[in-house]
Amino acid sequence: MAQPAIVAEDLTYRYGDLTAVDHISFQVEEGEIIGMLGPNGAGKTTTVMMLTGQIRPAEGRARVLGMDIVKETKQIQRHIGVTFETTNLYEQLNAVENLQLFARLYGVRADIRDLLEKVGLAGREKERVANYSKGMKQRLMVARAMLHNPRILFLDEPTHGLDPVSSRTIHTLIQEAAERGTAVFLTTHDMMEADKLCHRVAFINQGKIVALDTPAALKLRYGKRALRVEVEAPDGRVTTHEIPLDGSDGIQELAMLAQRGRILTVHSEEATLEDIFIQLTGRGLVG
Repeated sequence: MAQPAIVAEDLTYRYGDLTAVDHISFQVEEGEIIGMLGPNGAGKTTTVMMLTGQIRPAEGRARVLGMDIVKETKQIQRHIGVTFETTNLYEQLNAVENLQLFARLYGVRADIRDLLEKVGLAGREKERVANYSKGMKQRLMVARAMLHNPRILFLDEPTHGLDPVSSRTIHTLIQEAAERGTAVFLTTHDMMEADKLCHRVAFINQGKIVALDTPAALKLRYGKRALRVEVEAPDGRVTTHEIPLDGSDGIQELAMLAQRGRILTVHSEEATLEDIFIQLTGRGLVG
């Protein structure tokens, strides 16, 4: 059985008296996309920085690809790709030159033209990066992170502030990487993105993981098992009814509503990921 791509045990980091990450434990399998959701300052970026060897944990330990993040940092960094929300490209160079530079640093031969086409930058690859939009820069950073076919991708807010087309392009690249066996650890404020992309999500609040499971399991655990039905009566009045799914009377109640008038809509009352986070913490994800 293959070992997990990431194993974190009681991982902790402090900025002075502030405990930014507080004894968190989790693991990520090969080919799995895991999302860490939480408000600003919850500890998401600090977690990524520890796992990528940029800062040392105050307590606990973690292994990435079987290697210790403190003792074997350089070996780990050869096999990971990282993007942060803050752009750190060479803006006076063009896209091809940026990727060629990093290919030399990694010591790899990469099909740069093909990669730029995949991120939607074909035709703009000879323009200086300084003239790129935020979405174009973000797509170039994702391309750079994937340049050397990393075994793990760490993506910190990869689609923050991007238009739907740019976001969809990055989502497709993430899913394709996972299908090839790459483990993906991403942080995001975007609940719809996490729901769509992630095999599991971890909610982090004040440095602690308060829930970790698949989106579907979390919705079942914290949501309401009910249907919301809108019915139009013969006189044109529209009424809304809630039918519990637990119990044997739900189908009969729905049939009775259909006899009273025309059913306009039927929706499940499952919780969204944002509903769950607020329920667990009393806070919004962005606040």
